[in-house]
Amino acid sequence: MKDPLYITSHGTLSRRGNTLYFINKDIKKPLPVNRINEINCYGKVTLKSGASSMLMKMGIPVNFFNKYGYYEGSLYPRLQLNSGLVVVKQSEHYIDSAKRSQIAKEMVLGIRHNLIKSLKYYRKKGKDVDSYIDTIKKENVEGDIPQLMSSEGRMWNAYYQSFNCILKKFKMVKREIRPPTTELNALISFGNSLLYVSALSEIYHTYLHPSISFLHEPAERRFSLSLDIADIFKPLIVGRVIFKLVNNKMISEKDFERDVGVMLNDRGKQLFLKEYQNKLDTTIKHPKIKRKVSYKYLMRLEAYKLIKHVLGDQEYESFKAWW
Repeated sequence: MKDPLYITSHGTLSRRGNTLYFINKDIKKPLPVNRINEINCYGKVTLKSGASSMLMKMGIPVNFFNKYGYYEGSLYPRLQLNSGLVVVKQSEHYIDSAKRSQIAKEMVLGIRHNLIKSLKYYRKKGKDVDSYIDTIKKENVEGDIPQLMSSEGRMWNAYYQSFNCILKKFKMVKREIRPPTTELNALISFGNSLLYVSALSEIYHTYLHPSISFLHEPAERRFSLSLDIADIFKPLIVGRVIFKLVNNKMISEKDFERDVGVMLNDRGKQLFLKEYQNKLDTTIKHPKIKRKVSYKYLMRLEAYKLIKHVLGDQEYESFKAWW
């Protein structure tokens, strides 16, 4: 089984023969490239040309994040799976406003379902979240893309305000992004960036083009389809990780640092990354394919469903948690 590698310190990726090393002033560590499916760099990491060539040949992408945990870009191998037909059909479904809206609406329905499902879980634990559930339920999922995006935004706003009822510490005043100015916003931003890259990694293993999206508007310098897929899973992955870390007192104020904004320090990043990877690796019994799959693989299944839809094989139904 291959897993992501997370690098949180500064250093250099270098190649010596057929071995990849991470090197800095303190260590020279060989990396098990045969057990790595992606590398995520949260420190200032330099890639030597030999290391870059090796990673590209092995199909291992390298993702870079800034000090706040925001995704900045990737060194990506050329696409391993290519299908001109899928990309053409994917593009057709973006260009045709009716076809695009159909997919986008179903994505927002999945987001709404999973937001409510997550909040109901905490209601069972005695959290007073009924008003937030009602607000999300009442959102009308209809209209064109701007209307769907507005509806989704109001759902997320209600969900984030519910954090004040669920969390034992850290208050949500308002969602801030660049830069986050509170510990809670820093946790959300860090987790969302992680999930974006995880979704991108799963898309990479399908025939879909990551820049052609349906709910979010395609833009330069981002893989917007990753945003589409990541949003469906945020409540079940990022939210759950944050609630566990905070309510179980695994993370506290000492795990953050400040400059212009607030960000996780090295210890905080390590704590978050460990719990995040544990969540991705958690498996559940899938009712349709009749076997256990990981949370991460559920995102790849979402991409497969989109392929079937654009090819006309099966109408797309977004992921909706059943447990």
